[in-house]
Amino acid sequence: MSEEFEVEFIDRDERSARFLVRGVSPAFANGIRRAMVADVPTLSIDTVRVIENSSVMFDEQIALRLGLIPLSTPDDYEPGDTVTLAIDVEGPDTAYSGDLVSSDDKVQPAEENVPIIELKEGQRLELEADAELGLGRDHAKHQGGVAVGYRHLQRVNVVGEKGEFEDEEPEIIRGVIEEDGELIPTEEFDNDLSQRYPGKEVEIEDVPNAFVFDVESDGSLSVEDLVLQAVESIEVRAEELEEAVQL
Repeated sequence: MSEEFEVEFIDRDERSARFLVRGVSPAFANGIRRAMVADVPTLSIDTVRVIENSSVMFDEQIALRLGLIPLSTPDDYEPGDTVTLAIDVEGPDTAYSGDLVSSDDKVQPAEENVPIIELKEGQRLELEADAELGLGRDHAKHQGGVAVGYRHLQRVNVVGEKGEFEDEEPEIIRGVIEEDGELIPTEEFDNDLSQRYPGKEVEIEDVPNAFVFDVESDGSLSVEDLVLQAVESIEVRAEELEEAVQL
């Protein structure tokens, strides 16, 4: 891998992004992917104290659902820090993630409309819960990157005319292609090269050491923070290994 690499965003918003990284090896690209899934800490409910649960669902099932609700994770939280959330809903009503009241305004459910339990007349759910900082490699509920993948950037070269031997079968390609230095998502032409290059004969090749990442966050962190913290975790582990080798 070269010492310098380039990053170019193709599209992005708060929860998802697609970006190109040039100048990295396949091993390093996979390391970034794994770090986003496993090594970026997020807050998640871990301990639940039930005050009243007269719903049809067991306490343990309620606790499981609560643990899977993504929580916004401030960057100043350290391992071992906790935050308390409480909920008190009486039927007939549905308890949603937005009904959780946090002891820290900076920690809130990433989505307010995640259903927890539907309560009938006379039923009530009242509890307190502690959220802790954890890593995705220890439990899936701490995986801030819910969909993280990458593939080679591909280059399409027009090599000739098909003419009377034109193939009527579509040539499907997914991801992003590079054309005269421009990055083009393949969904712009329905992933069908015959629509992009009608009647043309084309060759497809992988661009060496160039990978397109597709990343989606669960809302606990922005995509930008997720990527930056993942790269930082790789750097920290590399420094720890360097120090260990020098001992």
